[in-house]
Amino acid sequence: MRDDSLNTHPIAIVLSITNNPDMHPASSTRELIHLGWPMLVAQLAMMANAVIDTAMAGRLTVIDLAAVGIAASIMATILMSLISVLLAVPPIIAHLHGAGQRAEIGREIHQGIWISLALALVAILLLRFPGPIIAISHLQPAVETKVRAYLAASAWGVPAAFALRLFFGLSTGIKRPRPVMFFNLLSLAIKVPLNALFMFGLFGFPEMGSTGCAVATALDAWLMAAFAWGWCLNNPRYAEFGLRRRITAPDFAAIREFLKLGLPIGLTFIADVTAFTFMALFIARLGPVVSGAHQIAANLAALAFMIPLSLGNATSVLVGQALGAGQPQRARHICWEAIRFGMSIAIVLCLTLWLGAPYIAAFYTNDLQVQAIAIPLIVMVGLYHLGDAMQAITVNALRGYKKSVVPMVIYTITLWVPGLGGGIALGLTNFFGPARGAPGFWLAAIASIWLVGGMMALYLNSTSRKHCAR
Repeated sequence: MRDDSLNTHPIAIVLSITNNPDMHPASSTRELIHLGWPMLVAQLAMMANAVIDTAMAGRLTVIDLAAVGIAASIMATILMSLISVLLAVPPIIAHLHGAGQRAEIGREIHQGIWISLALALVAILLLRFPGPIIAISHLQPAVETKVRAYLAASAWGVPAAFALRLFFGLSTGIKRPRPVMFFNLLSLAIKVPLNALFMFGLFGFPEMGSTGCAVATALDAWLMAAFAWGWCLNNPRYAEFGLRRRITAPDFAAIREFLKLGLPIGLTFIADVTAFTFMALFIARLGPVVSGAHQIAANLAALAFMIPLSLGNATSVLVGQALGAGQPQRARHICWEAIRFGMSIAIVLCLTLWLGAPYIAAFYTNDLQVQAIAIPLIVMVGLYHLGDAMQAITVNALRGYKKSVVPMVIYTITLWVPGLGGGIALGLTNFFGPARGAPGFWLAAIASIWLVGGMMALYLNSTSRKHCAR
């Protein structure tokens, strides 16, 4: 039966749902928190790995430090652009889990293995033959040699990285995120000793410098993949999913359906990452002081993003399970409850960045010039985060509805044209008055991310309404 409230304004929907005792908003919020906080810890643990690599590379030569920074950026861009296709796994699994089709979950994971192998092969080829990518950077020969060695060593860990992502997608899709958190924390714990062994040559191991960092990362990935899947396949709570059955042959119809959701997700990720990366490259033209201030702002934006990202991932799973169980009204309620809760947190973070900008800048650097430029940028990060939180929650909720093509189009056009294009116009040219430098880029980024968040919310409202009207 169609609910008349579905035709009301989105804000009225949020208020009516919140005040409706039958929808149990507190229960939904608890579910979001219960599922979201382990994902947040897992995401922060992954970010900490990069911090560890940079800090330990800083004890080597300047060339090694530069090589780690450049090579890690190239590797992350290649690997995450391809591995993000597997972000389709949680909503697919969630739908099956919600519908009670538990035995089909193993079959989907088996098809995911074939997809992962194909994507991993592409990643390995790009890492082993990175010439076209490296050519863009015009690296010094000594740095280029180490970057190539780092990427070649990283290629050995690619299959394990995809295997881990499959496990993470499975556990997240069935609402068991704590194993994901545990294995990410375990990975973080062994990263330091592995780095020390291969980078500095402890206990008779060869001293490999920056390349040792990549070897440690690859070995870490294989150990975690072995531990995670070994634990999973022998855990009775996973037995009902048929994971231990013989791997089925490639089912091209199933793979096509998987890629219909996964490929647009991957392209959306590429559009988002490249727009932000090119923003940093253009700002670098303004000199090291401005670039340093921008890096502080970008790092804060990335850290703040982890909260709505984790909440969005939780929303995707809960929405998928509700739809699989034939409960579209509940799925719609979860979406708006997640937006209400996520935006409340975003407002608090925004105010914290505004009020604490001088202290945050001083924490990052003692350079007064960098601080002076960073402070207004940090304030702007607060405004940026409001739109970033909205888009992170809504785009993941839409993945729960298995909608990814329209978001891909919106992200690509909006982040690249008014976002990056507007940033270049405002920051580096006199087209809209005197060039504003880094603040010009951030103004355009704020406008574009707010636009994306608004369009995603409207599309989510329309999509969830249609499901309820069926």
